[in-house]
Amino acid sequence: MLNVVSEVCGIHAQVQSSAELQLWSRVNRVTAGDVRAALWEERSLIRTWCMRGTLHLLLAEDAGLYVAALRQHDRWWKGAWLRMVGMTEPELRAVLEAIRESLEAEPITREALAEKVAARAGPKGRDRMMSGWGEMLKPAAFHGYLCSGPPRGQSVTFVRPDRWLGKWAMPAPADAWREIVRRYLRAYGPADRAEFARWWGMQPAPAGRVMKAMGDELRAVDIEGHSAWMLAGDLKAMQRTRVQSATRLLAGFDVYVAGTRPRESLVDRRFEDLVFRKAGWISPVVLINGCIAGVWRHERGGGRVNVSVQPFRALSGAQRTAIKEEADRLGNFLDAPAAVSLASPVG
Repeated sequence: MLNVVSEVCGIHAQVQSSAELQLWSRVNRVTAGDVRAALWEERSLIRTWCMRGTLHLLLAEDAGLYVAALRQHDRWWKGAWLRMVGMTEPELRAVLEAIRESLEAEPITREALAEKVAARAGPKGRDRMMSGWGEMLKPAAFHGYLCSGPPRGQSVTFVRPDRWLGKWAMPAPADAWREIVRRYLRAYGPADRAEFARWWGMQPAPAGRVMKAMGDELRAVDIEGHSAWMLAGDLKAMQRTRVQSATRLLAGFDVYVAGTRPRESLVDRRFEDLVFRKAGWISPVVLINGCIAGVWRHERGGGRVNVSVQPFRALSGAQRTAIKEEADRLGNFLDAPAAVSLASPVG
């Protein structure tokens, strides 16, 4: 499980249950309890804001790597952001430092943290901490001052990463960027500069500079007319790889869907809106041979896990059987028998 989290460059974790299901789809016999134990007991995973400003599960050993690159994000010091939060740059820096000084290894709630910040940096910091958007949380996390602690009832908690983990290695920014590009291309490549930029959450020009600095480590390739880059060391292995038939159920926000570009290589344009929904929501998808062939959802009821599948096209008998097998695996994960219902194809 830990190797998978590292190899896919983190698991999207805006929704905890989705993060657990993303690992279910990749790791045999993993349980939700395994994920939670790794987060809150073993501390081998960490939950924090990362690429695209979204919550991810990261391997604890990798946290410093990502923070070294995230610290280079300059959005926080630009006029638009400062105007939005109603602060000057010195005020914002003071609040972020107050967050760092207020957190230790012992988890505290956002309310308690906000009061500590107010005592050090004034009431404006508390107000921004407690707003609906929690504007101070992301920049604090990007600087390595804050990450999630274990939930306390309905309340979230926060800790300071270097105190929570007990070890904190952070490479030089240039080294961090190169390693992140390597991992991204190994998991999601071939990809071009714009695709890497979208995945990370940056402008294409800085992404281009990062990839250019890789030099001979990268190779330009053509994928059905699409020019992209991949790791030179992976080229021969990819050329030898044979496509294997596979049908899988992927959770909402799955990193394979979020990390794959261009979208038209993943899903028919007619169905994009069913997958990539408003407000950044990504549906659970039926993946057949690497491409999205439908969406699905599940809910508990009558002592069962009811799995509803909306295919985009007619499915073969083998594909229907594979979906049923996937649903049975899901039922085992959720400790209840699964029942599958298939709607008529949309297309």
